[in-house]
Amino acid sequence: MKPEFEKGNILISEPFLPDPNFMRSVILLCEHNDEGSVGFVLNKPTNISMEELVEEISNYDKPVYAGGPVEQNTLHYIHRLGDQMEGSIKIEDELYWGGNFEQLKVLIANNQVSSKDFRFFLGYSGWGEGQLFDEFKAHSWIVGSATSSQIFDMDPNELWKNILRNMGGKYKAMSNYPIDPRLN
Repeated sequence: MKPEFEKGNILISEPFLPDPNFMRSVILLCEHNDEGSVGFVLNKPTNISMEELVEEISNYDKPVYAGGPVEQNTLHYIHRLGDQMEGSIKIEDELYWGGNFEQLKVLIANNQVSSKDFRFFLGYSGWGEGQLFDEFKAHSWIVGSATSSQIFDMDPNELWKNILRNMGGKYKAMSNYPIDPRLN
């Protein structure tokens, strides 16, 4: 069965995926085409604050997330600001990627947006042509969907488990698998 990957999908790592970059990860696909895919890990907060990265952003109270192992020296963001953010790319309803960063800094500084409406990432997750499908065939990923509310409002430490649980059936059972089955 070949999945229909598309932007807006989420990739949920299989329970026993050994890659430390993606163990128990939920990734939002922001781009998928014949050349490859780009996404951000939604549930790997770091101890880095935005103030450490961007001096003009001092009143942002959420952590910066590790978006993935690629180009970890780059800053990216997703949001649900819609038309408020010039140049943003619509992923799906109430979910956008990037836009005018200078404008965002002003909106944050003037308290015109809520920190609950966007998320910053260092680096990204990327796959070359056919690579994501190969990983899917190797049972590394479960393809699903999530709402902007789940992405922005759900506790990131519980996101992997909650999304699987909400998918029901065998996925609900997977949500309770231990990280190391030998300890069960």
